Parts: sequence; structure tokens; C-alpha cells
Amino acid sequence: MCGFIGIYGPDGTDVAGEIYEGLLAVQHRGQDAAGIITFTDKFNVKKGFGLVVEVFNDENMARLRGNLGVGHVRYPTVGSGHDEDAQPFHHTFPVGTAMVHNGNVTNFQELCRSRFTASGTRLNSSCDLELLLYVFQETLAQRLAEAGKLAADDIFAAVKRVYQEVKGAYSVCATIADLGMVAFRDPYGIKPICFGEKTTGEGRWFACASESVVLDVNGYKRTVDIGAGEAVFVDKDRNVTRREVGRELHRPCIFEYVYFARPDSFLDDVSVYKTRKRFGEALGKQWRDADAPVADVVIPIPDSSRDAAMAVAQELGMPYREGLVKNRYIGRTFIMPNQASRSSSIRRKLNPIPLEFEGKNVMLVDDSIVRGNTSRRIVRMARDAGAKKVYFGVTSPPLVAPCPYGIDMASKREFIADGRTVDGIAEFLGVDHLVYLERDRMNEAARAGNPELKQFCNACFTGEYPTGDITVERLQAIEEERHSHGDKVPVLP
Repeated sequence: MCGFIGIYGPDGTDVAGEIYEGLLAVQHRGQDAAGIITFTDKFNVKKGFGLVVEVFNDENMARLRGNLGVGHVRYPTVGSGHDEDAQPFHHTFPVGTAMVHNGNVTNFQELCRSRFTASGTRLNSSCDLELLLYVFQETLAQRLAEAGKLAADDIFAAVKRVYQEVKGAYSVCATIADLGMVAFRDPYGIKPICFGEKTTGEGRWFACASESVVLDVNGYKRTVDIGAGEAVFVDKDRNVTRREVGRELHRPCIFEYVYFARPDSFLDDVSVYKTRKRFGEALGKQWRDADAPVADVVIPIPDSSRDAAMAVAQELGMPYREGLVKNRYIGRTFIMPNQASRSSSIRRKLNPIPLEFEGKNVMLVDDSIVRGNTSRRIVRMARDAGAKKVYFGVTSPPLVAPCPYGIDMASKREFIADGRTVDGIAEFLGVDHLVYLERDRMNEAARAGNPELKQFCNACFTGEYPTGDITVERLQAIEEERHSHGDKVPVLP
């Protein structure tokens, strides 16, 4: 899970300021590193470890000149997590190209062995984006050698080559010096990406991003949710060409709606906010259908479950209260780089308001439970604050399978639901009653926002991977890759 933005502005403008604002809007998608590359007559680069506000200052922003640029916030999934893995990446041959992506290349190691080991060629990093950029550039080099120049068809041919060779889930934006900007999405459309435009006195501007909120904050109108296997190219004359290059089955990630995306974003023309409300309504109905105990109060575990918890309370006719106060200077705990910092962060992250717990039967609502360590501590916190009984509602099903597509649920052994019944999970958490939202209800609630979305990627809930290339051996290889860099690659708590 990463966040990115690409902007192609009118001639004579500078896009770095808007890229910076866009990265702030998707800081929740990655707190490990940040970077911006712009182009004038050369590439201007600034990347580094840390939050956006820590990486960029007036001095380095001043040299990020140019009307063509990409930016990225990193949450490492493949690679060592060292500074050479920070995005964006750029190559200067055969034409200058800067690229960013969100996702995970599942055949990264196989491609490295088949494409580079025998020839003696080596990548400069252990980041899967560099491999993706290499495949893209290789096709451009071949087409340029044949025709002496590049046009839209050549760009789409390069995208098609990526689809043929690079497996996994990825949404990509690339800026190509003196040619324009291209954005594309993997053949299954697992990772989100949108495209927008605006017109100012300076001319037409184009942008693409991993979430629509990035476009919103910069004044763009979202015009396209790029589809599965689809690419959009803006050429140097500002002509926009949209082409389906390698579509398979559209399977957008359901976990984006459950947890990752900002509530003010639209993904595939579906409001994240309204979807989470529908999750809450569905959980409330399921709670009632199961004749589960009635609570005195519904309390969300902030922040991503707040909208759903409000809907649960409304559906069940229970009071809604904010009983847990979040320290907003603590980042998302799953993005912390190691277990020690995660545990420390959990202790500092939330503080209860005892008045909302004392002598009450409390229903806590959260979006998901992975390892269960954070949930168990919160349940204990609620009891210490005076709750008589603690019930727990989850707006997604039990997580049971690793995600090879860019979410670091790295090992099946680490899921609380692995080998446990719901009653067993409730006992581990220390709750008096536990209800998970049924998978069919979850999918129906998400699909209600856009009936054209027939199915979602539910792999983390089922172990059924839509790309069809995920084997036990490949999962083991991905897990070993992540654990070999365990001090750098974050995982969910």
C-alpha cells in the first residue's frame, strides 16, 4: 500500500507544489519514505526517509522545477526498505521516464532471475517498481530503434508488455520527457487509480492519483476511474487517449473500502464514506438477526471504523459515543517499522473517556482484526475504564490468508483467526460477544455503490487469489522476502 500522484501542467508551470499537497493527502498510505521527481530539461529529484513534511523543505522544493512530475509516499512491501528503494524511480534511456506505483509484483524474484542473472544486468535497488520500469523502458527502446520516434501506440505497447510479463497488483503513473504522461492499472484492477483534469488561466492540467482525494485537494475534477487493464495517455499536445490494453476480470481490493482509503475518497466511482456506512448498517442487521446482546452504548475504535459505528448505532437504536480519544500525532500502528515501536505506539495511541465506560455494557466497533494484539489491549482498556461487559463488532470477515498484492499480512501463522473459531477469538480478545460481518453482506454493501462492480478481491478472507498465479511456493517466497527485512518492512498489528 502506497500513495502517489502524477501531474502534467501547462508549459511554463511548476507542479511540485501540487504534488506536495497531494502527498500530504495520502500520507496515510505510507509513512516510511517520500519522493518527488519533476522534469525541465533534466530530472529534478528529492527522496528521503520520513513523512512528507520531514523530507521536503523550501530549499529542495525550490529546485523541483517543471510542469511534469510524479510523487510518492512509501509503505514497503518488497525490498529492503533502504533509501535506494524509495520512489519515484527514473531512467534516462531510451527516453527519460519517471515512474511511481502502488501495489506488489508477485513474480519479482522470478523475473529478476530470468531477465538479469544470465545477462549480468543488475537493478540498482530491491524495489519491484524498478523492474516494472525496466520492462516498460525495454519496449520503448525497441520501438524507438524501429521507428526513430515514439507515439501513443508505442506507449500502449509498452504497457501491454508490462501486462504480459509483470504479475501481481499495481497501479502506475509515469511521466515521459518531451512526450507526456501515462497512467495504467493491472489487468485485474486490484489497486485503485483515478484521473482528473482542470483548466486555469495558464491552460489545461492533468493529474492521476491512487485516491480521488488527491485530485480534490488540488482542484481537479475526477473524470476517469481507470479500469482493469486500461491505460490513459496524455501526449505533448494535451490529447487524451484512453485504451483497454489487457483487461482480465475486474477485482478491486475490498480492503481499500474496509480500512485503507480515506473516507472522502471515491474508488471506482464508489464513495468510501458511504460504503463504510453500509458496512455498519449490514453489521447492525446481522447483530440483530443473530439475537446478539443489546449494549448500552456503541463506541468506535478510531478512526476508520467511526462511520460504520455510527451506522451500527443507528440501525440498532443504541446511543453512539466517542469513548476513545486518539493521539493524532501517532501514525497508523501497522506502518511502524518493527514490533517494538508498534507496541510502544499502541500504548500511546488511544486513551479512554471513563465516563463512557463506567458501569455500561459497551459495544466496540472496528473495521478488522489481524493479529488481535491491538484489539485485546483496547478491550482491556475498556474494562479498566469500568465497562461491565464488552461486546465487539467487526465490519469485515475474519482475515485468514496472506495478501501478496501489497498489504503486509505476511504470514498465515500470524492471523488471530488461523485455527480459531469465532468463540476462540472472543476468548483471546477477552470480549463477552463477538460478531464479524459476513462476507456476502460486506460485498453487497460495497457493490451497492456501483452495480457494475460484480466482484471484489476477497483473497485475504478466502485464500482465493484472482490473478491465478499465486501458489504456496510463491507465498512462501514473498513471506521470506518480507521477513528477511523484518526490521524495515511493516506489518499489521
